[in-house]
Amino acid sequence: MNFSTVEISKDDSARLFERARAVMPSGYTRNMLVAKPHPFYAVSADGSRLTDADGCTRIDWVNNFASLIHGHNKREVVDIISQQAARLLSATMPAEWEVKLAELLVDRIPSVEQVRFMNSGTEANLIAIKAARAFTGKSKVAKLEGGYHGQYDLLEASYVPPSEKWGERNYPAVVAHNAGTPQSLLDELVLFPLNDIETMREILTRHASEVGTVIIDPSGLSLGTGIYASHDFLVALRETTEKLGMVLIFDEVWSLRSGYRGTQGLMNVTPDLTTMGKMIGGGLPIGALGGQRDVMSVFSIDDGEPKVKHSGTFTGNPMSMAAGFTAMSLMTPALFDELAKQGEHLAEGLQRALVDTDTQGHVVNRGSMTNLLFTERLPVDYRDLYAQQTPAVASLSARMPKLMATEGLHVLRNMFVGSTAISNDDIDETIVAVTRSLLKAAEA
Repeated sequence: MNFSTVEISKDDSARLFERARAVMPSGYTRNMLVAKPHPFYAVSADGSRLTDADGCTRIDWVNNFASLIHGHNKREVVDIISQQAARLLSATMPAEWEVKLAELLVDRIPSVEQVRFMNSGTEANLIAIKAARAFTGKSKVAKLEGGYHGQYDLLEASYVPPSEKWGERNYPAVVAHNAGTPQSLLDELVLFPLNDIETMREILTRHASEVGTVIIDPSGLSLGTGIYASHDFLVALRETTEKLGMVLIFDEVWSLRSGYRGTQGLMNVTPDLTTMGKMIGGGLPIGALGGQRDVMSVFSIDDGEPKVKHSGTFTGNPMSMAAGFTAMSLMTPALFDELAKQGEHLAEGLQRALVDTDTQGHVVNRGSMTNLLFTERLPVDYRDLYAQQTPAVASLSARMPKLMATEGLHVLRNMFVGSTAISNDDIDETIVAVTRSLLKAAEA
C-alpha cells in the first residue's frame, strides 16, 4: 500500500462513533470524553480553534486537558517535532534533549534539584509514591478526600465517593473507585479534607507511625472543580509533614501552568517531590518526577543497586523531550503574566454573564485556568461541593458544555483552560457565547 495516497475518512462524528462502538467498549477509549449521544471527533486544529468531523470549528478551551500551553500547531513546536522525527524517533540510548529539559525544570521549579522522566502524569505519581516509600520506609499514603492524581488505583480511591460511604469527617472512609480494587490496597490510604487545618493535622498525627507520604495538587481539589487550596492550608500542610517526617509530594501535572515556577512558586511553599506532565511535553505524552537530591537518591546507582528501579520503553524519548523543551523555553515570565491577565479578563466577563442572566454561580480563576460554578456558595472541600449539587445545579452543570458547543466553544466540565494562542477577541467572543448559553439554559 502506498501510504502517501491514503485519505482520512469523511465520516461525520455520528458515523465514526458507530464504527468505534464495534471495536471499543461502548465506543470509547477515554472516559473523560464520554458525551451523549456521541462525542465530536477532531479532524484538525490551528491556534485557538479546533475543527470536528462535522465541519464545526470552535474556540478550544480544553487544550487537551491543559497539555497544549501554546494551543494548536505552534510553529516552533511543530518544526522541532518534524526535524526530530526525521532524525530520531526513539532509541535505547539517552539523547541530549532529556538533559536540556531536565536542566530547564531544575532551573525553574523551586523543589526540583534532580529529575526522572516518565510517559504520563499517572506514571509520574505512581513512581513518586514508590520513591517516597523507599525513602521513608513507611508504606501508607495520605491524600485529599476527593483529590485526583490519575489512574493509579491507590490514588484514585475516594476521588468521587458517594455521601453514604464517607464516614466521619475526622475518620473518612476510603472508597474504591473501580470494581475489583483489593481491600489490602485501600488499607494503605489515609484521607484528609481540604482547607481544614485542624482536622488535617489531627489525622496525619494519628497516622504518623504508618504514613510516610502525603500527596496533594497544590492548586486544590481536582481538575474542573475550581476548589482551591488556601495558602494557609498549604503552609500548614508543609509544616505538619516536616514535623512528622513525611515526604510531601505536589502533583503539579495540572497546576504547573499556574505560573513560571508552578503553583509552588506562586504560593511560596516548597514540597519534597513534584510530579509534572501535560504542558512540559509540548503536546506529546510525558511525565516527570523531580525533587530534592536526598529523596531522589533512591534512584541513584552510585553506591550499588538503587532502592527504586525505574525504566520504560519510551521514557525520555527524544520526540517528547524536544517538543517539551521547545514549548517550555517559549514560556517566559512575561508570557505567564499575559496568560494571567487574560484569565482575569475572562473571569470578569463570565461573572458579568452570570449577573446579566440572573444565574446563580461563581467564577474562580488562577492564571490561565478559570472555572464556572453554579453552586450557591463557593465550596471549600469535596463534601461541601457534593452537598451543593442540587438537581438544578447538577442539571445546569451538565447542560452548559453542550449549549456552549452550539455557540462555538469547546469546553468540558465548565472549565476554561487558556493558551498563548487565545486572543482578547477570542475571550470577548467567549463571554458573549457563554451569555447566550446561559440564556438558552434559562429558557429550557
